[in-house]
Amino acid sequence: MLTSLRLLNFRCFESLSLELPEEGALFVGHNAQGKTSILEAVCVLVRLHSPRAKSMRPLMKFDASEFGIAGEGWERDLQVRHSRAGSKMLIDGEELKTQGEYLENGGLVVWMGNEDVELVRGSGGGRRRYLDFICSQLDQGYRRALSRYRRALKARNLLLKEPRLREDSIQAYTEILIEHGEYITSARQHVLTLLAPHLANTQKSVSGREEILAFEYQPGSGGSMVRAFESTAESERRQRQTLAGPHRDDFKILLNGLPAGDYASEGQQRTIALAMKLAQGDVLRSVGGKMPVYLLDDIFGELDPQRRNALMRYLPKSAQKLITTTNLDWMDQDLAGWSRYLVDAGSAKLEDS
Repeated sequence: MLTSLRLLNFRCFESLSLELPEEGALFVGHNAQGKTSILEAVCVLVRLHSPRAKSMRPLMKFDASEFGIAGEGWERDLQVRHSRAGSKMLIDGEELKTQGEYLENGGLVVWMGNEDVELVRGSGGGRRRYLDFICSQLDQGYRRALSRYRRALKARNLLLKEPRLREDSIQAYTEILIEHGEYITSARQHVLTLLAPHLANTQKSVSGREEILAFEYQPGSGGSMVRAFESTAESERRQRQTLAGPHRDDFKILLNGLPAGDYASEGQQRTIALAMKLAQGDVLRSVGGKMPVYLLDDIFGELDPQRRNALMRYLPKSAQKLITTTNLDWMDQDLAGWSRYLVDAGSAKLEDS
């Protein structure tokens, strides 16, 4: 777990220094004051990943040329710096050459936010990102395979758009997509298998009902990438884009055998999203071998008391939980002794608990 967090020119924060207690902390304030950015900084520091941005550049304060995040965690001093020249990652003052080296020495994260309901009713992209975030925390090779697949996919799509097709070059990238795509699909399917037993438990715990929650994987290659590329070759040349592969993977979410995105109520969809994130934490803990840090971004205003209480009861007592909220009306006595920070206009002040 993290014991401190320091920010420099990150989002709306010119500078910030926080002590983070073992059990966690509450960050209270109006919207657009910087609460979510604090949790985002933790996610970037621990996993080199932002749940809100596709690159590091938007994380930099608008008038700055670089940003820095640092903190003490897992008995190490962690630092991430980014400028227009690129990113640097340091552990105990020593700069590391690769992201993989950095991540091997860090912790695990579960991010929970209001947008999680889109896992149930949104497009397949959100569900792919859900799997990617779990897979990359459990398997260092997954992150590498996904990066190489994405670069090859971009290059292959550009080749398919050229007026005169260079089939040898297209085939070379096809082979790269097959190699890394099969790895990605296999890892995603494995994670869904790991999630299945935990989903049954988390769904029951949050809903308070005997509801059956299940996933049904839908590979974008139909099970064989080699055959998929053979069968889509003509359509690809006509549509000028790659039509098979894990960039088209998805999975159905079934509640009592029915598609949850179509048949579940708003309350049920939010419950399913909570169950999915809690199951993620269970898998990271049991397979990844470390207790993850739980980052809960302003989710309690959208939850009724039953689901709110069920969520707090299910979260591991020994896990560090960092929670943002606009008010404390929902808070029960179990959290009354927690450290509370008032976040306002890019500052965070520790309040008396």
